Parts: sequence; C-alpha cells; structure tokens
Amino acid sequence: MENFKSVSDAMQFSPEKMKKTGLFETERMFCDLYCFESGQAQAPHTHEGSDKIYFVVQGKGLFQIGQEQKELEEQQIAIAPSGQRHGVSNPGPERLVLLVFMAPKPTH
Repeated sequence: MENFKSVSDAMQFSPEKMKKTGLFETERMFCDLYCFESGQAQAPHTHEGSDKIYFVVQGKGLFQIGQEQKELEEQQIAIAPSGQRHGVSNPGPERLVLLVFMAPKPTH
C-alpha cells in the first residue's frame, strides 16, 4: 500500500454519477475521495456499526445527517455516527470534492 497520495491527482469526475476513488483501505478503515458534478447526490442511507466523516476539500455541499440538514463549504467537516441516516448533494454550480473516512470498515 502506498503511504502517501495526492488528493488533487486522485480527483475524477463522471457525468453519470458521483465518482468514488479509494485512497486508503485497511482492515479497520477506509478513506475515499468523493467527486460530485453540479446536481449529483449520494442518496441518504445508513451504516450500522460504522462512523463516517466527511471533509469538504473543494466546493459546497448540502449534508443530511439524521434530521439535520446543513450546507458545508471548504475546510468544514461533519460526522455521521453509526445508524444515522446520511447523504450528500451538490446543488452547484461548482464541483464538490470530499474526503470520506469510515471506521470500522463495513463488512458488506
């Protein structure tokens, strides 16, 4: 496994849907880069037994965690605790890039 990566080099976008790029993965956690074009979203969902952290690298996004909804911009961070319904959308017009960490890594 590479111990060092460039986030900007890993950015990839897809016109069809949000693009996930794996940066790091161990038995205990993963770190992905999520890249959204304007109008793209990650549908709300839950993870039992795993916590997820979203860190905004570029752009602005609308985050839903539980019953709360909030817009976050660059350098802001959020956590979706285990069992909390969560999702992200990019209302645009700019692209949205997130670092996403999850631990423990889901087993599904």
